[in-house]
Amino acid sequence: MCRSIKTLRPPMTPDPDEDDIKAAALQYVRKISGFRAPAAHNREVFDAAVTAVAAATADLLDGLEVRGAAAHTHGGAA
Repeated sequence: MCRSIKTLRPPMTPDPDEDDIKAAALQYVRKISGFRAPAAHNREVFDAAVTAVAAATADLLDGLEVRGAAAHTHGGAA
């Protein structure tokens, strides 16, 4: 299941959007919890975990400095 989480940093994914981040977070929470779709009594905590993981992922991607990424995403302009 986690093998389907794609790399979101440049140049692998030049401009990951909110949907990309949420999809990765959902896959992670599914793997960790062991639930593809949680029961109603676990829905709130499951959804909160997806939101927290997505926020942490966005923070990580915003803070990463990928050397050479500008050359790959802007046609060689540095």
